[in-house]
Amino acid sequence: MSGIMDSVNQRTQMVGQNRLELLLFRLEGKQIYGINVFKVKEVLTCPELTQLPYSHKVIRGVAHIRGTTTSIIDMSMAIGGPPIENLSKAYVIIAEYNKSITGFMVSGVERIINMKWSDILPPPKGSGKNSYLTAITKLDEKIVEIIDVEQILAEISPTDNSVSEEQLAVGVMSKDDSRYVLISDDSAVARKQIQRTVEQLGIKCLIAKDGLEALTLLKDMAANASIYDQLIMVISDIEMPEMDGYTFTTEVRADPELKDLHILLHTSLSGVFNNAMVKKVGADNFIPKFDPNELAAAVQTQLKDSDLIEEQE
Repeated sequence: MSGIMDSVNQRTQMVGQNRLELLLFRLEGKQIYGINVFKVKEVLTCPELTQLPYSHKVIRGVAHIRGTTTSIIDMSMAIGGPPIENLSKAYVIIAEYNKSITGFMVSGVERIINMKWSDILPPPKGSGKNSYLTAITKLDEKIVEIIDVEQILAEISPTDNSVSEEQLAVGVMSKDDSRYVLISDDSAVARKQIQRTVEQLGIKCLIAKDGLEALTLLKDMAANASIYDQLIMVISDIEMPEMDGYTFTTEVRADPELKDLHILLHTSLSGVFNNAMVKKVGADNFIPKFDPNELAAAVQTQLKDSDLIEEQE
């Protein structure tokens, strides 16, 4: 199994070309699931687990992996399925999300596939608001489901979306301004987290579920009036179906009506690689998910640059 991850670091060069690679896995059934290889640090056979009292029901235990104690989440239970029974044949996908390392227990690991983001589609509308899907794609005429890991983590360990009083004291948007912030993210949980943070600064939000939807919205808005009279900035995820955040940024910069929009890339992807990509595609800033004070500070900086901020007592 170690061989399947040997070249992960080399594969990350596809990020920014509207492509990704998915590590395919199975749970307790025939359905195939996928996770972005860029999030994965390693895959290993399920190690010995130590159960912790009073832990969340989907956490099967903790394991000592490379000198670090890591929580192991049963991915099947986390999306409402049965627990994985045969731990001796199970695998653990070690992944990094939102600045933390987590292990996801799966029944089996298949292979890595190379995909275009344009082939990654939003989940069907009938999947419901409580669905754990963030996207789907097809492989050999079979549906591959991409799980909203951020939703799983938010349910296990809810994030406080409150901006601190100290940060709010830096200032909020002037009441005389009616411009919006556009939020583009495929995760419903992430969209809500960002929206709640931004609204605490006195700013209303527009929402898009992926880069293509956001770009279409921007073009429609620009056709009616100057985009700069309507928007303060865009906060965009990087990993999104149909069009990723890097490609979205490139498209915005290439449009004469949109090219000067302030774009903040806000993602659970980690690493210095992102900083290089931010410069390459022309984004204004990049911050990892999810710290409400850090996000608020980035928005406040843009407000100050636009002279739209009112200091709070």
